[in-house]
Amino acid sequence: MTEIKLSLGYEDYEDGKNMVEMLEQLADKPEAAALSRLIIGDWGGSYENSSADVVAALVRLSTKFPALRSLFIGDMSYEECEVSWIIQSDLNPLFAAYPELTSLTIKGSTDLSLGQISHEKLEELIIICGGLGKGVLQSIAQAHLPALQKLELYIGVENYGFDATLEEVMAVAKPGLFPKLTYLGLKDSEIQDEIAAAIAQSTLLDTLDTLDLSEGTLSDVGAEALLASEKIRRLPHLDLHFHYMSEEMMTRITAELPNADVSDRQDVDEYDGEEYRYPSLTE
Repeated sequence: MTEIKLSLGYEDYEDGKNMVEMLEQLADKPEAAALSRLIIGDWGGSYENSSADVVAALVRLSTKFPALRSLFIGDMSYEECEVSWIIQSDLNPLFAAYPELTSLTIKGSTDLSLGQISHEKLEELIIICGGLGKGVLQSIAQAHLPALQKLELYIGVENYGFDATLEEVMAVAKPGLFPKLTYLGLKDSEIQDEIAAAIAQSTLLDTLDTLDLSEGTLSDVGAEALLASEKIRRLPHLDLHFHYMSEEMMTRITAELPNADVSDRQDVDEYDGEEYRYPSLTE
């Protein structure tokens, strides 16, 4: 695999450099034809400039990258730009421009749009954010992705963009929607208990290898729903790391669900008699 990451530092951005020119320069190099993985980091002021120009350049230059199979847009640390500050755009044109793409990872959900998704070969779709909007969830729930094997979604919290109902979240997990799906991640959610209860009896579990409910606010309530499911007990891998289960519940899960990862237990915050639980990634 030939991999290249393009990223603009603060000083480069202030000096007038831009990501579109970097992409054009890359496209003119001989190694562009063999590039299989492209990572786009900070495109310069990502907190005030959207990814629209980057997407347009990628579409325009697509014939220069015939071997591209994996694309990551928005790979930046919190020191570069908080995930909730990253301004995305309409990424739908990428699906037609790169028909051979097998993996797409997106970081940041502000202004993110996917439109009507149709792609015959995409095997992996990952969205990392502090709050996933219902419009994006609806696009995924209506997508044509017959080859999709891995769907990993950071659901997030209302304060940073999550505005969907439980039903709208679960629409992306409809049995039969993605016939080759083996990994489903509905994670980093402030409604992790509700998601756990909703998925626990789904026939989708009969064909999954991994269910990822990690990095959210999962408590004993959601854990009880998982323990009550024979389908969960037959699941090869269950990822629950970063959670708010009690130590007693962790002991039960470990004993009854040896397929589960229950590492990284979090302590509940208390203030004025109220309890607060936070997903791993929000701001």
